[in-house]
Amino acid sequence: MKLASLRNNSRDGQLLLVSRDLCLAVNAADIAPNLQHALDHWEQAEAPLAARYRELNQGKAAGAFAFDTAKVGPPLPRAYQFVDGSGYQNHGELMKKAFDTSNSIGFPTDQPLMYQACSDDFMGPCDPIEAGDETWGVDFEGELAVIVGDVPRQTTREAAAEYIRLVMLANDVSLRNLIMGELAKGFGFYQSKPASSFSPVAVTPDELGGAWRDARLHLPLRITLNGKEFGCVNAGIGATFSFPDFIAHATRTRKLAAGTIIGGGTVSNAEPGVGSSCIAERRALDRIQFGEARTPFLKFGDQLRIEMLDASGLSVFGAIEQKVVPFPRQ
Repeated sequence: MKLASLRNNSRDGQLLLVSRDLCLAVNAADIAPNLQHALDHWEQAEAPLAARYRELNQGKAAGAFAFDTAKVGPPLPRAYQFVDGSGYQNHGELMKKAFDTSNSIGFPTDQPLMYQACSDDFMGPCDPIEAGDETWGVDFEGELAVIVGDVPRQTTREAAAEYIRLVMLANDVSLRNLIMGELAKGFGFYQSKPASSFSPVAVTPDELGGAWRDARLHLPLRITLNGKEFGCVNAGIGATFSFPDFIAHATRTRKLAAGTIIGGGTVSNAEPGVGSSCIAERRALDRIQFGEARTPFLKFGDQLRIEMLDASGLSVFGAIEQKVVPFPRQ
């Protein structure tokens, strides 16, 4: 299934089912008024949602209409919890070169790095990235994320995948020039990690076919900046930690509520020629090649696009398309 949230006069939007080719949508509010409700009652909602999804793809769904990504918000407009991890060792190694000249920060291989991210205010796929100042070092981070059902405490890695309900794309916006000052205080991110954005639709793992293996999505994440390719990095390659690793780590001491979002970290490959999924990596590569960072962070007016295509060339999640703008005047 492919699910989206139509913006309306409520904070949580109206649940839609979206056709496999992303051309049509149909209202699903009579089954579940919004996605969080569907996740809270997944055992009751899944079958009727799946039946209507089949009807939609067969051209038999009553009331189907053209799907417009400009009218939807993030699949979950707000979540009880959003935890983001760092799953790709190549990204971790490049971040050392970009920010940590003493190389005192290591990328752990025994257990993943995770932090509590902003979950009460997500951006939709077409919402602008707002920043107070370009000098904050505005950066994008192309990621995959999953939404889970209720997960018990101390869930094992082997059992974790069964709790994954949906998969989506994420742009984890980072303010790079604020990060090190915050981390130096020893208490983690806050100001340097504003709202993230997500793809127009969230997709059940079965919809991904053979590309979804070992709870990893083996497809390239395509990123363009101002119309030029920035990265085409395969999300199934180079991940030291998978979503089951993150789930097992997160539930060591606590349960996860249905609707918790887990980010898999900036997609990163060590293979040459595939580009990067964030500017900070490109700046690290600049330093390796030129001795200095030459790639600027995002400027007001820059246009970003993040998308993933399947083997037949169809968009899987729809595209995140965002423009960088100043904070609106109060």
